[in-house]
Amino acid sequence: MGESTNPLGTFLRARRELVTPQQAGIPDVGVRRVPGLRREEVAMLAGISADYYLRLERGRDRHPSLQVLESIARVLQFDDDHFAHLMTLVAEVPRHRRRPTRRQTPPPGVLKLLDSLAQPAVVEDRYFDVLAVNQMATVLSPAFAVGRNQLRDPFLDPAVQGMHLDWEQVTECFVANLRQAVGTDVDDPRFIELTGELSLASERFRRLWARHEVRGQRGTPILLDHPQVGQLTLNRERLAVDGADDLHLVVYHPDAGSSDADKLALLASAAVPVSGTTAVRPA
Repeated sequence: MGESTNPLGTFLRARRELVTPQQAGIPDVGVRRVPGLRREEVAMLAGISADYYLRLERGRDRHPSLQVLESIARVLQFDDDHFAHLMTLVAEVPRHRRRPTRRQTPPPGVLKLLDSLAQPAVVEDRYFDVLAVNQMATVLSPAFAVGRNQLRDPFLDPAVQGMHLDWEQVTECFVANLRQAVGTDVDDPRFIELTGELSLASERFRRLWARHEVRGQRGTPILLDHPQVGQLTLNRERLAVDGADDLHLVVYHPDAGSSDADKLALLASAAVPVSGTTAVRPA
């Protein structure tokens, strides 16, 4: 039974394997044939029967009580993001309410705002597909182009990999963000296409994906090595677009008065002006 048919069991098993006996506060004795905690150890620490926990992991019981879920979450050391994701896996989501997967077009007002920004900015969807960019974004990175994917490029494009001085942190963050964004829509065609390609091509993606880390999008600094101006630290902010399902405006901005601001201004002055800089993927 795979992830699409038993998402709760897959999630619990993956997270159980990441908690060591030492972290759980129990003796680590004997030969352990599996990584992390055993099922019976999770059940004991959560105060439930081993048989019932086995039924949860095998998908035979998909309606555990809130008390049971809270107990398991405590044992598996879930933070707020992981617990929120756990709750979505036991919620009833009608099939007809699943999000459409067609390509979206950003609202005209957002495109005008995008083009007016002095900072690099893009519009992306829930899969991190780039739908629109401004000129400063194209100057900053080759990954900022319509049709590119912000998750795919750090794993598969050597030029983008080389720019990220914090590559391991960036890739871990993007994978956890995708888990949170997709939620239970694991049979979404675009999701399957993207994760399938990355799973075949990148061993690091396979390892990160198997961990089932879940993390919401938050503002964070990123460290870049730009071929023209050298090291550059920019703040990455991802803002929801009103009136558009799962679209976000992502802005990269330096701290005011910093050397990073000077470097970004240098890039802007060296850029060749192009009329109609905002590019949009057709719907």
